[in-house]
Amino acid sequence: MKRFNVLFIGFMLFSLFFGAGNLIFPPLLGSESGDNFGPAITGFLITGVLLPFMAVMAVALEDNGLISMGSRVHYFFGIVFAIIIYLSIGAFYGIPRASSVAYELGFNQMFNIDDSWGIFVFSLIFFTITYLISLNPKKIVNRIGQYLTPLLLLVLAVLVIQSFLSFENVSSPVSEKYASSPFFTGILEGYFTMDAVAALAFGIVIINALKDKDAVSKSELVKGTLVSALVAGTGLVAVYFSLGWIGRVIPGETNFKNGAEILTYASDILFVTSGNILFGLIVMLACLTTCVGLINACSSFFNEIYPKLSYSNYVTIFVIIGLLVSNLGLNMILLVAVPLLSFIYPIAIVLIVLSLLEHVTRKSKTMFQLAVAVTAFYALYEALSSIGLELEFFTSLLDITPFFEQGLGWVLPAFLAALIGYGIDILKNKPIDDIEENP
Repeated sequence: MKRFNVLFIGFMLFSLFFGAGNLIFPPLLGSESGDNFGPAITGFLITGVLLPFMAVMAVALEDNGLISMGSRVHYFFGIVFAIIIYLSIGAFYGIPRASSVAYELGFNQMFNIDDSWGIFVFSLIFFTITYLISLNPKKIVNRIGQYLTPLLLLVLAVLVIQSFLSFENVSSPVSEKYASSPFFTGILEGYFTMDAVAALAFGIVIINALKDKDAVSKSELVKGTLVSALVAGTGLVAVYFSLGWIGRVIPGETNFKNGAEILTYASDILFVTSGNILFGLIVMLACLTTCVGLINACSSFFNEIYPKLSYSNYVTIFVIIGLLVSNLGLNMILLVAVPLLSFIYPIAIVLIVLSLLEHVTRKSKTMFQLAVAVTAFYALYEALSSIGLELEFFTSLLDITPFFEQGLGWVLPAFLAALIGYGIDILKNKPIDDIEENP
């Protein structure tokens, strides 16, 4: 397998991760953290880059990807959880969100069209282009890795280089949010990128791309995934730091509500009338590559578990779903998605960490079962709370848990449950070397 093939796959993986949400988080972090930018961006990179890297590798190390990871709990749990992951992060959230963000932060920034038909016409064009690129999975590496990613990086580089040359690095105030524990706050901000869940979906795209480039053995697939993930991770670290630095040094006393306003403002200062066009182009390219990757991932996954429908049939289905859901508007998409993502994201993180840990310890099914059960309890509470249900009894019961107020109350209980489960199997002298892969 040639090195430049792996390099292009790494470029593709970078573009799949780098959507509009990732574009707007770092600048706001830089603006709010001020002189505490260093520890804040370091924390952000741990959960915004390292955790997705771990997820991609966890999928690559499994013979049946995400399903095998979930099967550590139970075979049927593995199937159902994988389906929920692909439908939530893809068809009913990630794909329509990419189109909606591309319209609201990209197209509208460039042309400022306030028309109810505007989003429909834009999404129709957007998904037509997405459909044409996604139709042939073997060409996705070439189309994204060789063309779209370099173009995205080139446009970003214009903004970043001009910012480094024009903006002065002076002392800036620290917001209350980042005053006491900037590193931990940065970790939480990276956590909310949701890229660890997206990485579970993108794993199948990388594996299939490597197979198309003649990687056959398990060792070749793992090595190719590792190199591709390192390429993507290096690019993400560079871009996140640069975008965060722009927010850190941008001049003026303007109170920004989000990272999109910061980058638009920076573009206006640096490029005057062409600022909105530059920012709009960055957003639309980022959203397009992410959308293509999600449709490819969802179509490949469902084609594997139900091959009676062809890959192209699934592409058509997910494009149509994305087109319809995206016309509900970004606010409605986020409203529906928040409780679902609040439930699946902690469980996904536990599966990622335990799946990687299992390669250096004895296998323990009880460890997976107890850790996932405890995490699911906390995650269900967060999901129900996010839709406004009053759960005062459970709140008083759970709020003694460390990091509960930040939505991370599940972390310590899950860790303790995993230790207990592992200890139970050790005491029973019961290494689980034959994980249940079939019902």
